[in-house]
Amino acid sequence: MTSEETHDCVRMIVSGVVQGVGFRWHVLQAARGLGLCGTARNLRDGKVEVWAEGEQEKLVKLVAEVWRGPALARVRDLDLHWSEARRQWTEFEVIV
Repeated sequence: MTSEETHDCVRMIVSGVVQGVGFRWHVLQAARGLGLCGTARNLRDGKVEVWAEGEQEKLVKLVAEVWRGPALARVRDLDLHWSEARRQWTEFEVIV
């Protein structure tokens, strides 16, 4: 990564059947495969929150993968918030 590369950040709130189905681990594998940094965690209301930073093209691919989800998941809604990257993560991890 060079300093000339522009990076963005996306926060996703994912609702549907997304807890207890390997959803966060699916996002982890996809994000790491794309070279993105950030986190995925369950929320108390049954949703999953994903923060990801990196190149916009790769973030768009991650968003598509989040929509698809693992086999047992059923994504009903995906709320996206885009911003400039803050570069606060060095890798992608699941918060348990």
